[in-house]
Amino acid sequence: MKKIYLTLILSISLYAQSFYDFNALSIKGKEISMSTYKGKVVLVVNTASECQFTPQYEGLQELYSKYKDKGLVVLGFPSNQFRKQEPASNKEIHFFCTSTYQVDFPMFAKIDVNGDNALPLYKYLKKEKTGFLWTKSIKWNFTKFLVDQKGKVLKRYGSSTEPKEIESDILKLLRH
Repeated sequence: MKKIYLTLILSISLYAQSFYDFNALSIKGKEISMSTYKGKVVLVVNTASECQFTPQYEGLQELYSKYKDKGLVVLGFPSNQFRKQEPASNKEIHFFCTSTYQVDFPMFAKIDVNGDNALPLYKYLKKEKTGFLWTKSIKWNFTKFLVDQKGKVLKRYGSSTEPKEIESDILKLLRH
């Protein structure tokens, strides 16, 4: 059954035309369609709790709190692929994020962002917006993708880009 499900997911991802064509498991184990976020500006971020960039949770939460009523959503996707900086379970990650940074934006189950087991959504994001020198792979935690209200991936930001530096791009989209 699992093999059939994976085959179905992979075949769907081959024909995906939009951000909205994907699903992911929430940090609490519920399958969420990205179509839930239709009409919203979406900032997708791969996260980790033991990284030099972990304090960006604070800036991400500030953006979300400031603009969620205007149409912004931040989606956090924990990953343990970079120096094992997210070793915790989903339950522990959720507790850490909510208790340390008061995160209340949607968080998802821990995933791979690179390699054969990468979440299909991440394969799509990387295909749509390549990184430095047109590389597709995610280089580190807290890489960010900005998706417009129609599901188009507009920009990719590196790990060192602070959330506040993305605010002007978000505002441009929210004004449309």
